[in-house]
Amino acid sequence: MTDFTLHTIDSAPQEAKDRLESTQKQMGFLPNLFAKMAEAPTLLEAYQTLDGIYSRTSLTAAQQQVALLAISSVNGCSFCVAAHTGGAKAAKVPEGDIAKLRELQNPDDPKLNAVSRFAKHLVEARGWADDAEVNAFLEAGFEKQQVLELVIAVSLKTLSNYTNHIAGTPLNDELKSLEWQDPRT
Repeated sequence: MTDFTLHTIDSAPQEAKDRLESTQKQMGFLPNLFAKMAEAPTLLEAYQTLDGIYSRTSLTAAQQQVALLAISSVNGCSFCVAAHTGGAKAAKVPEGDIAKLRELQNPDDPKLNAVSRFAKHLVEARGWADDAEVNAFLEAGFEKQQVLELVIAVSLKTLSNYTNHIAGTPLNDELKSLEWQDPRT
């Protein structure tokens, strides 16, 4: 595997320093994902910008985190599964539903189940969503807008999951209690 630098604020390219400093102040630590993304400051900017946009979708915070957790688990991204396990807990997703997502299953909650199922379908179908899947999502009480908002979730996780796979991002100590192993391996 090619060695990508796990940047600090000091070692990062100048164009990434402000973003890293801001993140560290906001979160209390610097996620290793961002430390790796700093190698390409425009990637870091793209991820953080898209994350801000995604947070403004009509999906609830719990639905947003369920989508991100489901996508990350399907993509086998241990870093993002750990991070979004924390995000799902903060968004008050039921513990049992989080456990199911980490086991590549869908939540019991009907709305969260529909989000997880459709988000995973989008990834597995590479965007060629079956009409039956779209209709099932809509019949679960969602709108066409939310079908397309889940494309943002897939895009966001493509940026982070692929970066973690390529760069071999290690889990931060702050996330160790949420560590995840892909049950398929």
